[in-house]
Amino acid sequence: MIGVDVGGANLKVVDDAGVHIHYCPLWQEAPLTEMLENYTGRAAVVMSGELADSFTNKMQGIDWIVKAVQKALPEAQFYGMDGAFHTQPAAALAAANWLASADYLREEYADAVLLDVGSTTADVIPLGCFDALKGLTDTLRLQRQYLVYTGMLRTNIATLLRSAIIDGVETPVSTEYFATSADAHLVLGTISAEDYICPAPDNGEKTYVGACRRLARVVCADLEEIGEEGAASIARQFWEVQKTLIGRAVGRALYTSGADRIITAGIGAEIFAGELSGTTLRREIGDLVDALPAYAVREVALRNGGP
Repeated sequence: MIGVDVGGANLKVVDDAGVHIHYCPLWQEAPLTEMLENYTGRAAVVMSGELADSFTNKMQGIDWIVKAVQKALPEAQFYGMDGAFHTQPAAALAAANWLASADYLREEYADAVLLDVGSTTADVIPLGCFDALKGLTDTLRLQRQYLVYTGMLRTNIATLLRSAIIDGVETPVSTEYFATSADAHLVLGTISAEDYICPAPDNGEKTYVGACRRLARVVCADLEEIGEEGAASIARQFWEVQKTLIGRAVGRALYTSGADRIITAGIGAEIFAGELSGTTLRREIGDLVDALPAYAVREVALRNGGP
């Protein structure tokens, strides 16, 4: 059996060989079926890609994803926000990827909050209240700070950073799509060039200098104007805002749930485990932590005797 997580930007597949991550921008009509044709057999599937703005509404996205997956994997079944598996499109399938992770981890880590920081978002999940999590839409999760819409790769710098200190002067930033969190984290050494799997805003090089050049654009400068240190300063200032935003959400979840420890997953597992005194799941499941929902939905299906 394989586990599949169909996101808006990335397709993640877990099989006996490990983790396979494919850049799959659904808003650009990515060939989802063709990407999955390399895999065979039974499949347990979760999704969040139904929110892609190529779809008029979530139900249209769910219907398209289910049909695209089943063309390649006819035996696929889909995990929903009711904690059950489905074979037909249903509203309950919307953004159930994080709940599959909670379902898998809830017994062993009932005293913990899971922080899963991916390319685009951060999921903050109190694992001790699984039944109360069922049915939560992304809107409700945003309201409760269980979903923080910032990630390690695809966040526009200007969505979090309103101004940056340049040469001692507070400098408002441009709201153009000049640089992303991937550029900041590449410059800071948090991610490698290999981790930078999404296109750069300028479709340029995914190198230290390329990332610095994009960061300089955030304050409408050439790199030669502010230098690499100026660009790195923008990266550090962005990171301070980003980690504070996510840290506050985690703190709130700890307080309201009564949990007393933090476990981390996703591409941001290591850095946030260090920042928040948490424990990364990488020690237990290795690189599978980079695709936790895909791994989790497979394990939940196997535990339940299906699909």
